[in-house]
Amino acid sequence: MNLKHKKIFTLLALLLSLIPFQTALADMGPKPSMDFNFTQTFPGDRVSITGGILFECQQADCSDAKPLEEMGPQRFICEVITCHANFYVEAPYHRIEIQFSDGKTRQSNVFETAGFSSIYNVTIQQDDLLVKAKLNPTGIFSPYINLIFLCTACIIFPIVTAIIIAFFYILRLKKRNETEQ
Repeated sequence: MNLKHKKIFTLLALLLSLIPFQTALADMGPKPSMDFNFTQTFPGDRVSITGGILFECQQADCSDAKPLEEMGPQRFICEVITCHANFYVEAPYHRIEIQFSDGKTRQSNVFETAGFSSIYNVTIQQDDLLVKAKLNPTGIFSPYINLIFLCTACIIFPIVTAIIIAFFYILRLKKRNETEQ
């Protein structure tokens, strides 16, 4: 392979390394979320979750409570002992109402949004629920800062790689020229 073909091959390899292999999809950015972990405090058989509703409120007493509307990724889903919510826009106050396997529907205290990705410990009591925010170390940094860091790394890494490849390529050419002389 002559020098001209090697240059073309190197340039083509460099250009191919910059092409994204995954298409961009709309509405794929980070969304505020809440995770609820349930523990039972009253004696007797363990209860499991059969359904639930997350209410959003603008008032601190939740007198204007509205169920979270399900659309796109925005929803409130529950499993046996956990629940999860995704949002487009969060209200400042919330309350949950959960149906359990013992036939009871328990309602929580009003709680505030604890962060972009909130985690809550929910205590299942005999007649109600007690929701307390849990410190979430991953919620300290905004996902947008993480996204900016990731994008910057994805741009800088190929450039640095290309510079390193070019450096060694030039070194090799210089050695070849020196040996030919």
